[in-house]
Amino acid sequence: MASEEELFANIDALLEEEPQLPPPAERARLREAAGITQARLAQALKSTVQTVKNYENGRSEPKPPRLEAYQRLLRGWAAKYPAPGTSAAAPAAPAPVAAPTPPVPTTFTGPAASEPQAEIPAPVQAPAAPERPARPATRPASTSRRPAAKKAAAPALDPRFPNGPLAVLDGDGSAYGAGGIVLDCPATTIVELVEWTLAHSGLGAPKLNRYGKDQDPLIVLTASAAARFGLPERLEDRRGLRLPEDHPVVKQVAKAKWQLTQRGFGPWARIYRKAQGRDRQCVQLAILPWDALDERSWPGVAEMEPADIARVLGTYAQRVITPRGSTAVSGLELMTALRPSTRPVRDEETGNWVAGHNPGSLGTEPLAPAPPEARPEHPLVFGSWSGGFVNEEAYRWTRDIDLVTAEEVALPFAVGLDLNAAFLASSARLMVGLSEPEHFVRPKFYPKVPGCWLVDLSHIELDPRLPSPFTFDGSRPTGPAWYQTHTVAYAQELGYNVEILEAYLRKETGAYLDPWHDRLKTAYAQTMADLGVTPDLTDAEFLAAMEVHKQTDPAMAAVLAAVKGTVKGGIGKLFEKAQGAQYRDGEEWPAMKRPTWAPWIRNAVIAKTRVNMHRKLANMVKLTGMYPLAVLSDCVVYPAPSASPLDFLPYAESGKPIPGGFRLGSTPGLAKLEGVQSMAWAVDLMEQGYNPASHVKGGDAVLDDGE
Repeated sequence: MASEEELFANIDALLEEEPQLPPPAERARLREAAGITQARLAQALKSTVQTVKNYENGRSEPKPPRLEAYQRLLRGWAAKYPAPGTSAAAPAAPAPVAAPTPPVPTTFTGPAASEPQAEIPAPVQAPAAPERPARPATRPASTSRRPAAKKAAAPALDPRFPNGPLAVLDGDGSAYGAGGIVLDCPATTIVELVEWTLAHSGLGAPKLNRYGKDQDPLIVLTASAAARFGLPERLEDRRGLRLPEDHPVVKQVAKAKWQLTQRGFGPWARIYRKAQGRDRQCVQLAILPWDALDERSWPGVAEMEPADIARVLGTYAQRVITPRGSTAVSGLELMTALRPSTRPVRDEETGNWVAGHNPGSLGTEPLAPAPPEARPEHPLVFGSWSGGFVNEEAYRWTRDIDLVTAEEVALPFAVGLDLNAAFLASSARLMVGLSEPEHFVRPKFYPKVPGCWLVDLSHIELDPRLPSPFTFDGSRPTGPAWYQTHTVAYAQELGYNVEILEAYLRKETGAYLDPWHDRLKTAYAQTMADLGVTPDLTDAEFLAAMEVHKQTDPAMAAVLAAVKGTVKGGIGKLFEKAQGAQYRDGEEWPAMKRPTWAPWIRNAVIAKTRVNMHRKLANMVKLTGMYPLAVLSDCVVYPAPSASPLDFLPYAESGKPIPGGFRLGSTPGLAKLEGVQSMAWAVDLMEQGYNPASHVKGGDAVLDDGE
C-alpha cells in the first residue's frame, strides 16, 4: 500500500503538470495589448529580451521566483485586456490548487471550535463614505444593513474568510470591513465579541507560506466600541500598558476559559484557547483609544472614520500582513510568516508526521550570538568579555565646518536627498548566517561569507570631506575593531589590504530576508502607484508627483507610512534591547529568547546600507565634484546652485541618469527630494554642532536612524 508521503508526491507531480501560465501566443497578445515592449518586460523581470521571446514562443518556461511575478503580471493584463469574444467580467480560470499539506504539530494558538460553525453571512458592499442610517430596534446577528454599491474589483478572497482579514467596530455594533463591507455585531461583552468573530464574522486571512498558519482575525475597537465593552478611556498603567488582573473584563475572559498572551490586555490584546491539532481559536483586538495605532507609523488613521480605518488597515493586511501590533512587531512577524521555523517531516521510526526544521529559516530556538555580536548586558558576555563589539550603525555624520570651502558657502541652497526604503533595498539577496557561530583565528577573508571580523582599518586614509565608510559617525578607525562582512569587503574593494585577526563565521547561510523584501517591495510599489508615483515617470514628473502624493489620498499615504515603518521597525527588532526600569545587566530579557533575535542579520543590513551610501557619495565626487555637508541614515545634504536636484545630479548628454551616483525615482534605493533650505541655514547649524540632515525637511522634522 502506498505511503502518505508517496501519495502527496504523486499529487504534487499532477499539479505541476497543470499549465501554470496561459499559452505562449496569449502571453504575447497580453503584452502587446498593454503596450509593453519585450525589452521593458525583460527589465521588469530582471531577465533578457531573448528569455522573454522564449517565453512567448514556448521554448522555455520561467522558474520561481520569476514564475510567480510573471503569473501576477499576466493575470493583471488578462483582467484588463480579455481575449476577443470574452467579457472582462468573465471568471478567470481557476488557479492550480496547492498540494495538501500534512498536519503540522503546533505549539500555540488556537484549538478547534467548541461549537459548530454557524453559517457565515454574505457581506454587502458599502459606498466609500457611507452614511449611517438609524439603527433598527432589533436585528438578527451578523446581517448587513448596507445597500449594494459598485466598486473596483478586489482580489479573490479565501472562501474560509469571505469578509476579509479584519473589521473596525463602532459603538453601535457596526463592523466595517475591508472592501467596504459592513456587518452587524450584536456582542455586548468581550467574550461575546471573540465568539462572534470566530463563529459568525467570516474574518481572517490565509497563511503566507504553505508551512505557516492562517492569520488570526483582527477586531479594531473605536473609543465608542471600547466603552460599550466596559473598557476604560485610557490605561492607567502607562508602563505596563495593560489592564490590571482584577479588572472585570480580564476576569470575564478568564472565567470563560479564554487566555491572554504575556502582554496581557493592552492596546494589542490576543485572546485565544490552546491549539488542538491544526485548529486555532485566536482573535486579536486593537484598541484605538489606547494608542494602538501609533501616529508616526499610522499618521492620522486613529482620527479617521471607521470605514476609512478599515480601508487603511485592510489594504495593509492584503499587501503586507494582518497587523499584529506596532509596525515593528508586524515587520518581525512577517519574517516568520513567510519563512516558518518548521515544516512537516516523516518520522522514519514511527511513520508519523512531526515538526522538523524548515531549511532557510531561523529555527524554533534562538541562536546564540557570537560574543562581539551581543550587547554588553547580554548574559553570554556580561562580565566575561572584553574583546569589543560590532558597532554597525546607520550614518550620523556632519562635515567639519573648517572643511567647507568659500565656494560652497557662496552657493544659495542646501538640498537634502533621501533614499527610498534604503534598508529594504539592502535586504535584497542578502546572505546571512543561519547556524551557530564558529570562532577562527587569523583566517583568510572571504567577502561572501557572513560573519564578523576583527581587523585593523585605521591605516586607511580617505578624503575627510567624506565620512569614513567604516564607522557610523564617519570618523577614521583608531585601531582593531569588529566589522560585519560588507564593511570589510568594501575596504578590500577600495584597494586596501585586510589582515583578519579573528572571526566568527556561520557555515549555514541563506537569503533569509528575500521573501520579506519581495513582499514589502511590492507593497511599497503598489502604494506609491496608488498615490500617483510610478517608475515610468520622468525625473521632473517624479519630483512634481512627490510634492503632492501625500495629499492625493490620505488613506494610502498612511499605508505608505506603515509599510516604511514595517521595514525600519522589523530590522530594528532583530536586535531589540532590554527594556523596563526593573531590568538589570546580565539578566535575560524577553526579546533575546525569540528565534528572530538575530543581531548579525541587522548588522548585515545596516552595514550594506552604509557601504552603499558611501559608494554613492564617492561616485558623486567623481561625477560632479560635489561633497556632502551631512548624512543621517539614508538622507544626505549637498550645497547646491539650485533648489532642484535636476540641476546637479549627474546626467548623460542623452538626458539619462549616469549610474553610480544618486538617481531619482520611486523604487527602493533610488532618491527623492527630502527638503531644501538656504546654505546660510545649513552653515549656521553646522557651526552649532547640529546635523543639517536632521532638519532639512523643515519644521520640527527630525529623521530617525532607520529603526
